[in-house]
Amino acid sequence: MTGQTTYADWIAVDWGTTHLRAWAMVGGQPKAEATSADGMGTLDRDGFEPALLRLIEPWLGGTKIRVVACGMVGARQGWVEAPYVSVPAQPSQLGPVPAPCQDPRLDVLVVPGLSQSEPADVMRGEETQIAGFLAQMPDFDGVLCLPGTHAKWARISAEEVVSFQTCMTGEMFQLLADQSVLRHSVSGKDMDAEAFAEAVDDTISKPERLAQRLFSLRAQNVLHGLGAAQARGRLSGYLIGAELAATKPYWLGQDVAIAGSPALAAAYEAALKQQGVVPRVFDAGPLTRAGLARVYAALTENA
Repeated sequence: MTGQTTYADWIAVDWGTTHLRAWAMVGGQPKAEATSADGMGTLDRDGFEPALLRLIEPWLGGTKIRVVACGMVGARQGWVEAPYVSVPAQPSQLGPVPAPCQDPRLDVLVVPGLSQSEPADVMRGEETQIAGFLAQMPDFDGVLCLPGTHAKWARISAEEVVSFQTCMTGEMFQLLADQSVLRHSVSGKDMDAEAFAEAVDDTISKPERLAQRLFSLRAQNVLHGLGAAQARGRLSGYLIGAELAATKPYWLGQDVAIAGSPALAAAYEAALKQQGVVPRVFDAGPLTRAGLARVYAALTENA
């Protein structure tokens, strides 16, 4: 964070479980950025406002400024609970909820998440990424995949999220790679692309064998010296393959886009191409900020 005073006419905030990120905004353009480790998981309800002030104090003047925030700040354990909005819903028109502020300079609004009754599902934070994606692709009619800790597949039409599905693929990978018996076999960061591709096809064709295939990574390492890069590639391929098997109604025969970090988006792109789907790929980095700008613009237009 910089200590230099920066002019802003509003502030965008992405508040997750582990990190807080803010941008000083003029219109739709960021003029400064600041981050801290004051995620939702480290704070009680009274700690949110002080954490935000520590981060954005150099951007504040003597008058009230609007802050538009998304993410876990709106969870039940957050600053204020922003109730989920049921799909179908337009991500840029969700009606942010005001958070209680002691500092008279702050006007904090928190964007709600989205929910789906059947099958039961929720998202919080990704709806703002989708709003940012639609700012670039307003005519998109298809399925957007947001890979990550909890990967989201959202069916979009007429700028609305019609339905969505969540898979815990990223969290499962981290748990298995870091805390299970497989940690001894998949150490390091290298990942064999050929092993990944073979594992994707294997799991899509035989998803019922996933649990057995996972332990076989350990056995093959012990008995046959399977290398860590190959084992890590297979672990990723097995899990992403299982996700594609579960989400087949979403991507089969659809216009598919992927928005994620470059490395993760590339893995999903490769897996989908093996199934005959050629997705469009976007960097998810700027999407949350762009989505918050869209929400702010909608609030300004409706004022």
